[in-house]
Amino acid sequence: MVDQKSENNPNDELNLDDVPMDAAQARDATEALAAEQEAGEIEQIAADDSTASGVWNRLLAGNRRFAEGKAEHPRQDPVSREALVDEQHPSTAVLSCADSRVAPEIVFDAGLGEMFVTRTAGPMIDDAVLATLELAITQLGVKLLVVMGHENCAAIAEACEELDALVESTESESGQHADAFMDDLDGIIAASKSTILREVGMSIWQARMAELTTNEEYEQVHIARLIEELVTRSEVIRKALADERLMIVGARYRVSSGLVEVLSF
Repeated sequence: MVDQKSENNPNDELNLDDVPMDAAQARDATEALAAEQEAGEIEQIAADDSTASGVWNRLLAGNRRFAEGKAEHPRQDPVSREALVDEQHPSTAVLSCADSRVAPEIVFDAGLGEMFVTRTAGPMIDDAVLATLELAITQLGVKLLVVMGHENCAAIAEACEELDALVESTESESGQHADAFMDDLDGIIAASKSTILREVGMSIWQARMAELTTNEEYEQVHIARLIEELVTRSEVIRKALADERLMIVGARYRVSSGLVEVLSF
C-alpha cells in the first residue's frame, strides 16, 4: 500500500483507496517544492493557510530550511507568545514518535500556536491519542493531520526483537516450524502483554507477510496501518475526511538528512 518508491505494496489488507486523504496532492506538493528548490528558484513559499495543501506546502518549506541549516524559528518571540495567551488556532495536528530527535515543531521550523502535537513511542494509538486528535479537529479546526514515523526508530527495532522472540518461543512450545502457525500469529500478537509488540509488532508482521524485510519498509507499513486505524476507529476523522475539512498525510522523517519524505497510499 505504501507507494513512496512506487515499487512495493506492503499489504493488500491496508486498503485506504476509498479514503479521501489527498495523498496525491501532498506528494505532488512535495515533489514540486523539491524541484523548485533544487533549481534555485525558490527561497520561501508564501503561506496559504486557507487550504490543507497550502498548510502542507508551508510545513515542507520549513522542513527544507531546517534540513539546510537555514531555520528561521518563526513566531517564537515574546509578541507571538503573548498573542496566544487567550486562544490558539493551530492549522495542523501531528501524531509522531516520542523520539528525542524528532520534534515536529523543530523539524518543520514552525512557531508557537502552529501545531497541535501528540507524541508516543512508535507512534502508537490509544483512546487518549484518539481523543486528542479528535479535539484538534472538532474544537480547534485543524485542516491537516500529519502521521509521521522516522528513520532508525527504536520502537520498530524493539518490536522486531520481540516478534522474533515470540516466533522462536512459539516454535519451541509447539514443536512446529513457524509456517505451521502463520495463520494464528495475528491473534498471538494481539493477545501479547507487550504493548510494543501488539501495536508496532503487528505492522512488522504484516510487512513480513508481504515479503518486506527492511526497517525502512516496516516504518512505512506502520504509518499506513496507523492511518487506517485512525480512520477505522474515529467517526470524527471519517466525517472530517468525507466533508473535505481534513487532509491526512503520512510522512517519514530521515534523521540522517533532516528531510521529511511523504508516503502515499
